[in-house]
Amino acid sequence: MGELVVDVAIVGGGLVGTSLAVALAKTQLKLALVDSAKPPASTPSWDERCIALNDGSRRIFQNLGVWDALSAEAQPILSTHISERSRFGAARFTAAEAGLAALGHNTPLRAVGGVLLAQAQARLQAHLQWLCPARVTALALDTHSAKLTLDDGRIVAAKLVVAADGASSALRSLLGFTAEVRDYRQSAIVTAVRVQRDPAGVAYERFTPDGPFAVLPKPRLAGDGEAGHPCSLIWTLPTARAEDLHALPEAEFIAAAQAAFGERLGRFLDIGRRIVYPLQRTVSESLSAPRVVFCGNAAQSLHPVAAQGFNLGLRDVAMLAVRLAEAAARDADLGASTLLADYAASRADDRRRTADFTDQLVRLFSNRLPVLSQLRHLGLLAMDLLPPAKDAVLRQNLGHSGLSA
Repeated sequence: MGELVVDVAIVGGGLVGTSLAVALAKTQLKLALVDSAKPPASTPSWDERCIALNDGSRRIFQNLGVWDALSAEAQPILSTHISERSRFGAARFTAAEAGLAALGHNTPLRAVGGVLLAQAQARLQAHLQWLCPARVTALALDTHSAKLTLDDGRIVAAKLVVAADGASSALRSLLGFTAEVRDYRQSAIVTAVRVQRDPAGVAYERFTPDGPFAVLPKPRLAGDGEAGHPCSLIWTLPTARAEDLHALPEAEFIAAAQAAFGERLGRFLDIGRRIVYPLQRTVSESLSAPRVVFCGNAAQSLHPVAAQGFNLGLRDVAMLAVRLAEAAARDADLGASTLLADYAASRADDRRRTADFTDQLVRLFSNRLPVLSQLRHLGLLAMDLLPPAKDAVLRQNLGHSGLSA
């Protein structure tokens, strides 16, 4: 079996890896995409999982030419409401004050993945080799290429390998790299809920003593005549408590969720399928190695509070694609150490700022010390009343600061 020779091999066919393939379509580079599973086939359902795309991600997808196809199924988030249980006061952010049509969009994962896959197939017909399902079992480096050995015996030789293979990156392990791992000892219950009152484009993040509880409006499916308004629900709790709640009968779970969130949206009428995800922060020690670069969760996997993770990963894609396109136009070496160092430097501030932002939120709102409780309360009021503090948080949440590197 001969070698498959390409310019760029992308390991990981999820949203980040496929976004990069689409972003590189105009370069005419030869690409290979390696993933351990075939793209999932799914059908729309009212309780399907969604992802919150901030305005920075909308801009990236618009630049990639895929936003028009996505927007039909994207629910605009017109404002956010951040509060703490049993405390007066809240921080509010609106699209109008940001001069935008929407702060972000809650979008089905199915739709994002489907659009990216369709665009990659349409634009890269002769330039992309899909190697799915396949796993990387070995990595060898020489002067001019990185060689991947797959579990079916195939070998892929590439000028550059992009690791987009998730928080437990196989490529990171093969390189012997370490990662800073912080176990929050929390898990997120992810589901959907039908609520009595129309959220009217408002996304709620409510901090409880156990962890954040988020409710975001979901797009309504055509023909969905059920009573109530569909929303995504993400409830973060200590792991043992999350597992206990996950095991409850539906009516008891709804009652517990209602008690934690309150009645800003009226009664919780129905609940969807519940999935529990353990939460930890994983930050790779480095963004690059000889002829290898890390993107998305392989570079950093964050707590879901404030929905920063995928949006940060998509900014990785945007910055890397620009540098690879420039190198391709000059016929330069795509795996050159100077190019990879420049990419890593361009991502350093955004990566550190976003990882610290989410970590500090988790630590601050998970601490029950009375003095910190009062500081949290004052912090929420300051975010709502003091323009500099509010602007800094808004800019972070919109994802604009990471687009200027």
